[in-house]
Amino acid sequence: MVRLPSGENREYGIITTQEGLDLPQHLLAEGLVKIRDDASKKAETESQISTLEKLQQEEAKARAASKGLWSKLGSKIVTKHEISDPKAFADNWKGKPIDGIVEHVPSGDRMIIRLKAYPDEYIQILVLLAGIRAPATKRANQPEGKEQDGEPYGEDARLFVQDRLLQRNVIVNVVGVSPQGQLVCTVKHPERGSIAEFLLQAGLARCTDRHSTMLGGEMAKLREGEKYAREKKNGLFQGHVPTKTSDGDVEVTVTKVQTADTIYVRNRNGVEKRLNLSSVRQPKPSDPKQAVWQAEAKEFLRKKLIGKRVRATTDGKKAASEGYEEREVATIMLNNQNVALQLVEAGYASVIRHRRDDEDRSPHYDDLLAAEEAAQKEKRGMWSENSPTTKNYVDFSESVQKAKVQASVLQRQKKIPAIVDFVKGGSRFTVLIPRENAKLTFVLSCIRAPRSARNATDTSEPFGQEAHDFANRKCLQRDVEIDVEGIDKVGGFIGTLYVNRENFAKLLVEEGLATVHAYSAEQSAHGPELFAAEKKAKDARKGIWHDYEPSAEGEDGDATLPTNGTASETANGADGSDQPRKRDYREVVITHVDLTTLRLKIQVIGKGTGALEELMSKFRTFHLSPSNKTPLAIPPKTGDIVAAKFSEDGSWYRARIRRNDREAKASEIVYVDYGNEEKLPWTDLRPLAPQFSMQTLKPQAQDAVLAFLQWPTAKEYVDDAYAYLNEHVNGREMVASVEYADAKDNGTMYIVLFTKDLEKEVTESVNADVVQAGLAVVKRKLAGWEKGADGTEVLKGLKEREKKARDGRLGGWEYGDFGGDEDI
Repeated sequence: MVRLPSGENREYGIITTQEGLDLPQHLLAEGLVKIRDDASKKAETESQISTLEKLQQEEAKARAASKGLWSKLGSKIVTKHEISDPKAFADNWKGKPIDGIVEHVPSGDRMIIRLKAYPDEYIQILVLLAGIRAPATKRANQPEGKEQDGEPYGEDARLFVQDRLLQRNVIVNVVGVSPQGQLVCTVKHPERGSIAEFLLQAGLARCTDRHSTMLGGEMAKLREGEKYAREKKNGLFQGHVPTKTSDGDVEVTVTKVQTADTIYVRNRNGVEKRLNLSSVRQPKPSDPKQAVWQAEAKEFLRKKLIGKRVRATTDGKKAASEGYEEREVATIMLNNQNVALQLVEAGYASVIRHRRDDEDRSPHYDDLLAAEEAAQKEKRGMWSENSPTTKNYVDFSESVQKAKVQASVLQRQKKIPAIVDFVKGGSRFTVLIPRENAKLTFVLSCIRAPRSARNATDTSEPFGQEAHDFANRKCLQRDVEIDVEGIDKVGGFIGTLYVNRENFAKLLVEEGLATVHAYSAEQSAHGPELFAAEKKAKDARKGIWHDYEPSAEGEDGDATLPTNGTASETANGADGSDQPRKRDYREVVITHVDLTTLRLKIQVIGKGTGALEELMSKFRTFHLSPSNKTPLAIPPKTGDIVAAKFSEDGSWYRARIRRNDREAKASEIVYVDYGNEEKLPWTDLRPLAPQFSMQTLKPQAQDAVLAFLQWPTAKEYVDDAYAYLNEHVNGREMVASVEYADAKDNGTMYIVLFTKDLEKEVTESVNADVVQAGLAVVKRKLAGWEKGADGTEVLKGLKEREKKARDGRLGGWEYGDFGGDEDI
């Protein structure tokens, strides 16, 4: 080795390989180098002169053989330093290994390599290491020339690669092109393999998601290398505190699909929780092109998961942030297949781009990215240029008329495929029938489940919430089958619902969460199994039968439905006397029927009604005079008597203030002579002149109740009864037999009504007609005055009418019990 004085302080010598090959002589013999022009001047010692002569002999031989530099054809290999079309080059060489030589290592994740792409052409170019990012090294910023400090471990990463690969033969695989047009490649030592894996294991680089789809399955090896560095706390991961991301695989049942990326699951202990699918997102609601795919994506997930046993592996938790609750993210496996991956493959979800330090991600993240890229290329799902075919369901329970039309179609079909979209209660559902584009309110026949609370302020019946929860667990979002048997009075469809081919009504009854309607069940083919299920629940003391006593079976209970008013027990005949009661017949006009209570307002025809006609004539004339158009001086008070302008005919009547709405400047009023009510603005109210006061003529509308009757509680049947009374009674002159007047209830009269052209037989009355139409029943708990001798005769006739209605399943008896209440 000789050191020559120079500004560069270089050392000169001869290199001999381990095999004894003299490298300078070999290069000269191949014509790859030539002797320096000033070599003879530098040879001073005999040894140096002897060495120079040997080299000159080798050069002469190469010149004579026209080798290398001495060839008359010139160089056979051309070296280029740029690629005109990197994308085309990458596509051409993808999957084909290229031999190369590392010429320079500027940083741990990039190097300049001479690629031996063609026999007569080399390409010397900068390449990026695929799948990793190493810390930056110190570099000068141009054009300022200022030096920028490197990142921690940047120089370590550079030296790690340089020490192992500089001037070495490597195998290069081009996998893609960066957005800046640089080749992205894997670089492997011929014997040791990928340099990227060793860098990661040493903790001198991190994985980058940008190259995941380029590498495919090879990315998994890089992830393992980074994981190893984290566990060993090498390099960049010194001080790393691992987070507990999983409690292992847990077997759970999917109970609800909320969206295409969020589900509810229940474990074996019955605990339910919400899970978000790791690393995927449903079609974005904010993106119009994606938002239209939300329903289809959710349906895809529902069909795949609802009610299924799956393995859930928690991958992490997303802390609560503004507008978002804390979320637990998990990988869901069904039959050893990643559900999130299937969603992405179908184009029903996109992959979340995580931050570099975000460890709460799917362990199958690279597969998800590859699946998304494939779905985008093939234009599947939300990546399609077309919009999905949306189903517009028609709500046939919206009205009774629509329900009747659809029921006639559905009743001819058996086991109709449907989906339970919503559970309203233990025995009431919203179902969708895709093939009919139909949406129905569906009610289970032959049973009654206790009612659950409708809202936070409502009260549930005993075991009502349990029945509701049971129906949710078994039916919500499930594929079911239904048989439609009829409709109810509000457009609900009545029938049988099958879950997994099993009658769900039977399941409810077996759990003690519903009772059987005896009459309905006896007429149904499902009766035997329902009665057997109820007996099983009773024997096991389940649910509502928890305090069941067989000895009490068959006892006559006196539970009653609400009735219209409360009779005094001190009335004539309350002692059960057999003395006939003197009948009090009065001609009356029915002026109003209350929609809710079905109580009547009547005027007794006589001096009072005659005086009222005279008074009203003067009253109208009075208010036609401009001088009497005096508004109220101050806002009215509850109980004030005023003149009110009836909205339907524009005439003025006497009225009493019931309630005030000071914000709306309006009052709810009752017309004291007729009993009807409405809400009027204060501008339609006037002070009542003294000549028309209550002292001049007392209010003519009196309270009355149809005697001996008990009305249904269900609103639909109350509405039917109101419609009947409104048509056959309201506004008509009739004859009333006053059975009793309750002094404790403002003199409310309990009456039997007759039409004026009918013989006043106690068994032939409006009361009897109402019972025979199935719109009311005979009271189950009678007051003392109702048990008198005459009352017994009336009751006998009414009970005969009730039996006819029950046998004919009229009105409230249509399902076997009266008005949906099995106490009757």
